[in-house]
Amino acid sequence: MPVEIPADFLVIASRGPDWAAWLDRLPRLTRDLLAEWDLRVDGDPSYGNCALVVPVTTADGQQAMLKVQFPHWEAEHEHLALRTWDGNGTVKLLRADPRRYAMLLERLHSRDLTTVGDLEACEIIASTYRRLHVPAGPQYRALSAELKRWIADFRQLPSSAPVPHRYVEQAISLAEDFASDPDCDGRLIHSDLHYFNVLAADREPWLVIDPKPLSGDRHYEVAPLLWNRWDEVVASGDLRFAVRQRFYAAVDAAELDEDRARDWVIVRQMLNVLWTLRDAVADESLPQDWLTRNIAIVKAIQD
Repeated sequence: MPVEIPADFLVIASRGPDWAAWLDRLPRLTRDLLAEWDLRVDGDPSYGNCALVVPVTTADGQQAMLKVQFPHWEAEHEHLALRTWDGNGTVKLLRADPRRYAMLLERLHSRDLTTVGDLEACEIIASTYRRLHVPAGPQYRALSAELKRWIADFRQLPSSAPVPHRYVEQAISLAEDFASDPDCDGRLIHSDLHYFNVLAADREPWLVIDPKPLSGDRHYEVAPLLWNRWDEVVASGDLRFAVRQRFYAAVDAAELDEDRARDWVIVRQMLNVLWTLRDAVADESLPQDWLTRNIAIVKAIQD
């Protein structure tokens, strides 16, 4: 059964020639993997920001998911992390072809943690940290090395940028401290762990998916819990209180150091601001709501 690429996924061709070329190759790539791995398509494909996911059945009757990703650095070591975790709190890796950025994964349900209250979801996610944050091997990119690049990018941000300059200076100072801290590296971290990346399962109630692994600091993980499901924060009527509730729910459940986790939140929110401003120059648009959200979190988490 051929795989039909969802029409809405084809729009990623507008991201550039590399994306368009990969999309052109994707139908044949998927057919080749199905044939080589003896898989039968048994459902409609879905997609994420940069991956096609196809429900399949293996030759021995096991239901699984074939995931084929656009080649990029955040995905290059996903298979290694999943193999290291071996299903301990995460989706189980059944097979991988790193050269083609393809993986065969355990089949999970479609329900994610947006279906439970945000504070309960924060606690569920934070409770996985201890299982995930095992010692990281040398093959992973080091968070400290990434920080040094990001610091250089921060320093190139013009003083006229539409962001409070004091927050930029604060992020640079914190990032420099972290980059020289030996505890900045060494633990295998997911780095994109939020409500949409935890799915209901049969083997356990909830399992983590879609890591962007780094050798890093476990306190780095908290920030995505604050910027996602933002409509609920706004609807609460007390943004500062809602942000802090989530922060403390995660910090307490994971028994993290409050100050260190807060400092990482500031750095990560300001990185979002930095990347937003950089991308806005490229496509001549500025997503003001997203920019405002990140600055609001920096303010709420410390004022």
